[in-house]
Amino acid sequence: MPLWDWGYAVSIVPELLRALLVTIEITLLGSVLALLLGLVIAVVRRARTPVVDQVVWALVEFIRSTPLLVQVFFLFFVLPQFGIVLSAFVVGVVGLGVHYAAYTSEVYRAGIDAVPVGQWEAATALSLPRSRTWTGVILPQAIPRVLPALGNYVISMFKEVPLLLGIGVVEVVNKAKEISSETFRPTEPYTIAGLLFLLLSYPASILVRRLERRRAPA
Repeated sequence: MPLWDWGYAVSIVPELLRALLVTIEITLLGSVLALLLGLVIAVVRRARTPVVDQVVWALVEFIRSTPLLVQVFFLFFVLPQFGIVLSAFVVGVVGLGVHYAAYTSEVYRAGIDAVPVGQWEAATALSLPRSRTWTGVILPQAIPRVLPALGNYVISMFKEVPLLLGIGVVEVVNKAKEISSETFRPTEPYTIAGLLFLLLSYPASILVRRLERRRAPA
């Protein structure tokens, strides 16, 4: 039996591409959740309300200090014991989104802290409402500073979607596993799955590096 069978490899590509779409969907939805929730957490912590800040800090530290897989298993296997049943797809999106929100919140916070104090003082001098200060002054300056770091987290999330095979999400690596189990030929499906990740993540990494160079001081 040859190590590599081109006919077999070509025949399994459509199945792997369909599974790749699931991987991409989870990445995109999880990224939206992570970016929005991370921003909310950063703004809440910047408000420095003692009790709320401590609760949010504890939540962020808990998420950052426990494995993503444990969090996903908790959502999928433990929540149903309390009557909360979520599909594997939804658990994947929520699990990845909340997990990465803990990290993006710190990125946002760094960007916000990098905005000169004078910008806050100018907004106060102009009697701008708090909401207007955030949306019109602070965030437009803070977010562009941290786009490369946020982009890196999106790429990391894309590469961690295969962890969801533990709860039965049929993403591209799980599909490769299924195919190899059925045909007893692991070389082609896993190689193609790896190449698909490379074809998507590598160009994205190049784009992020270009953003970093553009943001770097002259």
